[in-house]
Amino acid sequence: MTRVRLEEIAHARSGDKGDGSNVGVIAYTEAGYRLLLQVLTAERVKQHFSAICLGGVERFEVPNLKAINFILHDSLGGGGSESVKTDAQGKTHGQALLRMEVDLPGDISLADLKPR
Repeated sequence: MTRVRLEEIAHARSGDKGDGSNVGVIAYTEAGYRLLLQVLTAERVKQHFSAICLGGVERFEVPNLKAINFILHDSLGGGGSESVKTDAQGKTHGQALLRMEVDLPGDISLADLKPR
């Protein structure tokens, strides 16, 4: 099995929603989106951000964009001007999520997941 970082098969956007951050992961291909649906669960994202996400994680599928959007509740230390965190608006959370590694099933090649 091949292990890859999400940044090899997707890109991300992130920002803030009050005291929570909003992280969208967008697959480059349809095959990549199907893989993300399988491996990128709310529980896995919560575990990945366990040091900063004190609340729950919600997942929203956006199939027409080949994307999954996550809300990380209580992850910004009060948000905006209330927080002493370096990134109280969650701008770097997308890049942080793209560092997550996932295993590719044997029937999927990395070439199937990259843009052409």
